[in-house]
Amino acid sequence: MPVPTRVTTRAVATSALSAAVAVAAYFGTEPLTAVAGALVILLALGWAPLLRLPARGGTTVVVAIAGLGGVAVAYATRGEPVLRHLPVVIAMALVLAFVAEMLRRGGRARLVESVSGTVTGVVVAVASAGWVAAGRTEAGADLVVTSAVGLAVASAVAALPVARGWAGSLVGVVLGGAAAAGAATVVPSVDLVTGAVAGVVTGLVAAVLRLLFERQPALAGRLPTLSAIAVPVAVSGILVFAVGRLVLA
Repeated sequence: MPVPTRVTTRAVATSALSAAVAVAAYFGTEPLTAVAGALVILLALGWAPLLRLPARGGTTVVVAIAGLGGVAVAYATRGEPVLRHLPVVIAMALVLAFVAEMLRRGGRARLVESVSGTVTGVVVAVASAGWVAAGRTEAGADLVVTSAVGLAVASAVAALPVARGWAGSLVGVVLGGAAAAGAATVVPSVDLVTGAVAGVVTGLVAAVLRLLFERQPALAGRLPTLSAIAVPVAVSGILVFAVGRLVLA
């Protein structure tokens, strides 16, 4: 039986991807948008095999289109609210998901599972647009950098030998919050409390998803592993945007 990719390998890769988000945000909206688009591609490529869905081709196309559409809309939207057109993207993606199922042949086995899995992938992929939107908040790149640093540290903790189970995950959350708070002290637009909140939120995402994927057999494949690496970073995007709007409002 194939052996799932080690937690440490995925943790280091997720940490590196989070660091890429921070670096991109430092250089501007365009690089950040490009990295958010890359997150969507990584996620879409492995989402169907990660969930072992029956219609892999259709799911991949729908998730990729929805995610890239969300990122493009977040980049193109001017004024507030930044994500006001995102519900339209999700609604159109839902229609596309059903169209993809209608185009299936061979009896459409596991139809409900296929639709629900595709829709879940759409939501996760569209969440990547949150990084672009967060870069447009009052704190802008400072908020993105601070949050990404917290996520990178929280993810990296999972690679340590002592970080096992719930206790290790909680350590990652605490260290992620501390790292984000520390990063907040060196940027002008994010205060200590906001940094800590952003770090704890992204750390919780990393911890929960790490435990969720810990014994997933599909992670023996390369494409599912890519998707599992990208999921924490993608989901964190919309949560970071929410922290920016709620805490900094």
